[in-house]
Amino acid sequence: MTRRNKLLKFTELLTFSNVYESTEINSDILAGDDGELTAMNGQWQEKYFKNQNPITVELACGKGDYTIALAERYPDRNFIGVDIKGARIWKGATIAQEKKLSNVVFLRCKIEFLAQYFDENEVSEIWITFPDPFLKESKFNRRMTSPSFIENYKKILKPEGLIHVKTDSPEFYEHTKEVLSELNIPLIDDYFDIYSEEVLPHPDLDIKTYYELKHLKIGRLIKFLRFNPNS
Repeated sequence: MTRRNKLLKFTELLTFSNVYESTEINSDILAGDDGELTAMNGQWQEKYFKNQNPITVELACGKGDYTIALAERYPDRNFIGVDIKGARIWKGATIAQEKKLSNVVFLRCKIEFLAQYFDENEVSEIWITFPDPFLKESKFNRRMTSPSFIENYKKILKPEGLIHVKTDSPEFYEHTKEVLSELNIPLIDDYFDIYSEEVLPHPDLDIKTYYELKHLKIGRLIKFLRFNPNS
């Protein structure tokens, strides 16, 4: 994609009614359609969805494959796709509009500051699907299941809220298990190869993202972890 095309998409993104962007990367002030500024933490159900249905958040959602598929599958739930990449958010938001999905919205922000965009106990579950594993040890703290990230997730999740992790990276898989062990957080599900099971360990693991299809094509194994960080 050329720089010009990216800039055009970024400009168009500001007009989307199903996208909110952080106006300052570490601020809780968001710009909705037409650039309107609003603080959405604690008010996603009231201001955007206009219902009290539970909220599921997909982190590093990319083009929103999981967010959109889950929203179609569960019309009685609300879904928020979070990513920092504007061009990817543009794609997901465009598809959601074309499909007329009123239970989907996208949030463009850095996931490090996620807790600034949601109140305590506002989110029912989190999906982390094929995140960057940041294999260099010097980037340990950027892995999305590092202790600082887990602490942020705990702040916004309901006490019974679950986190689902789907990855092709054995390094990220092992890293996540080590962190959870150190934090004394028990695993509910732990699968090194979900497709070796007769029945998938979670009904929504049949959703395959663009990246998962690429991983499967070259023979990579898909791993799955599920846990409650507040347990």
